[in-house]
Amino acid sequence: STSEVGIFKMTSTGLEQIKNPSSLFLSNSGDNLTGTSVFPANEGSRTILLEIQALVTPSLFATSKRTVVGWDASRLSMLLAVLESRCDLTFSNLDIYLSIASGIKTSDPAADLAVAAALISSKLNFPLDSKTVIFGEINLSGTIRESYNTEGRIKEAEKLGFTKALISKNAKTIATTKIEMKKINGLVDFISYLRQISEVNR
Repeated sequence: STSEVGIFKMTSTGLEQIKNPSSLFLSNSGDNLTGTSVFPANEGSRTILLEIQALVTPSLFATSKRTVVGWDASRLSMLLAVLESRCDLTFSNLDIYLSIASGIKTSDPAADLAVAAALISSKLNFPLDSKTVIFGEINLSGTIRESYNTEGRIKEAEKLGFTKALISKNAKTIATTKIEMKKINGLVDFISYLRQISEVNR
């Protein structure tokens, strides 16, 4: 299928499949960093954990700069508009650099919440928990929509040692997982919660 993603490495005996591709796309620092979030992306029939990095800095020019690698630039514009309108956060005078680490691209709409977390963390300069995965599609109203394949995303995160997930309040609870599932109502509640955990992570 054209929607499937295959990941291989070249060895002395030829191409070999990477059985745990999520570990390839995540840093191994284990530090709680500003502007960095982890997103469990659905790519074809598999779930891959991706690291989303954001840098928000004051602009030196009249027109602020938007640089996006691995994600839809128009979706970033929409997300910034929602954050400004619904959460009273100003980005219009700031340069924004957004990247999916390791050069992979994703079109999964559930990346919205993880991107928002990285942007907010960088702008307000507080760290995010490195053992937390974040996913959910953000509506124009600022509410968070339930994502497809919540169970598969949670199980992949658990397999790699993550302990918490920030998701939509409408997502179903996974009884078989040890991951703490924090359900978020909307962006205002989301920012309030991020502020709380940042005090713990400092």
